[in-house]
Amino acid sequence: MYQNRVSLIGFLGNAPELKTIKGGTALALFCVATKASWKNGNGGYDSRTDWHRCAAFGSLADFIGKLEKGVHVKVEGGLRYREYEKDYGTKKKPLPVKHRVAEIHVSRVLKLDRAGKQEEPSPEVAASDIPADEPRHDQGS
Repeated sequence: MYQNRVSLIGFLGNAPELKTIKGGTALALFCVATKASWKNGNGGYDSRTDWHRCAAFGSLADFIGKLEKGVHVKVEGGLRYREYEKDYGTKKKPLPVKHRVAEIHVSRVLKLDRAGKQEEPSPEVAASDIPADEPRHDQGS
C-alpha cells in the first residue's frame, strides 16, 4: 500500500498566480503559510512560519484564483518534486545550477472563513484535471 497525502491549514501568503498550461488547462500557483509555536527553556514561547508551494489545476485553479491574500484555507493534495536547471554567472562563462522544488499538487481546498463570508463552495479537482506529466511552470521561484 502507498499513500502520498498532505493536509495543511494556514493562510494564503499571496494572491494566487493564474496561468494556462498546455491543452488549455488552468493552473493556479500559490503559497500557504503555517505556523508552529513551542515553549522554550526560558519559560517563553518561540515560533516558526513555514511556507508551502502549492499548484492547483482545472476548475479548482479557477476557484483558488478568486481567493485573496490572507484567506484562511485547508489544502489537501499530494507532494511532488520537480527539478530544473538555471544558469548563473555570465554569458561567457555560465554556471548551471540544479534546483529541486517540492510542491503540493492540490486536490481539495476548503475556505475556512466564517460561513457568512463564503461566496461559493470550493470544487474538488477531478483526476483528469491533473496533467499526467510534470507541468513546466514558474521555474525561477
